[in-house]
Parts: sequence; C-alpha cells; structure tokens
Amino acid sequence: MYNSKVLEIFKNPKNVGSLKGANGIGKVGNAACGDIMKIYLKISDDGIIEDAKFKTFGCAAAITSTSVATELIKGKSIEDALKVKNSEIIQILGGLPAQKIHCSVLAEEAIKAAVEDYYKRKAKVEKKGKKEEIVDEDEED
Repeated sequence: MYNSKVLEIFKNPKNVGSLKGANGIGKVGNAACGDIMKIYLKISDDGIIEDAKFKTFGCAAAITSTSVATELIKGKSIEDALKVKNSEIIQILGGLPAQKIHCSVLAEEAIKAAVEDYYKRKAKVEKKGKKEEIVDEDEED
C-alpha cells in the first residue's frame, strides 16, 4: 500500500512532540475519520518559523505527511509556509494511495490553522500589551 519512502519516514518521523514556547498551535481532523493532527510553531518577531513540531493520531500517511510538512516550513517565513501545498508533500513522499491523499491535505490545513492561531494570539497580545502564556490543553498526553 505504501512506498518505501513513506515507510522510511513513518519509521523515523522528524519533529514529533509538543513544543515549549510555541506561539501558534493548529489542530485539524476528526476522530470519526481517524486522523487528528496538531502542529506547534515557534515564530520569531520577524515572522520566521524557528521551530515546528507535531503530534498526529492516525495512519502512516497522516504521520508522514505531518513530518514532511514540519520539515518544509522550518526556517521559512510565514508567507512561504502558507504556500506549502499538499501536492508538494505527496511529491516528497513519492506518492500516496488515492484514499490517503486527504492526509496530505490535513497537513496543509494544520499549517494554516497554526499560523491563524499565531495571528490571533499576536493580536490579543498587542491589544493587552503583554505576553500571554500559551497553554496546550492536550499537554498531558
């Protein structure tokens, strides 16, 4: 079902776990389909993604798609990270079975959700005039 590249990344995913100091967290998916992705971003004041980590509950395609997505966005500007498309993830993985393409779409959506969260938190901080401690409600997992 999966090619050797997907299996290799699945066995050795990069950037797994939560990220202390994250200032953008995006969660997508639903338990009904079985794939839930959470991406954590640490974005600098000048809009560069300094670090990215993930937690994914799902199949090999979901885990590898999120691993590749975090690798693609590290060191990029927010604008460039938002340009990452699921087709690029699929290409890096050397393809995915048709019924697993949605996993690469979820990874793209998770990046967008984390950036959106970052902007919401930033606006809140600017309004209040102080830094806000980010608490991940799933930290105990």
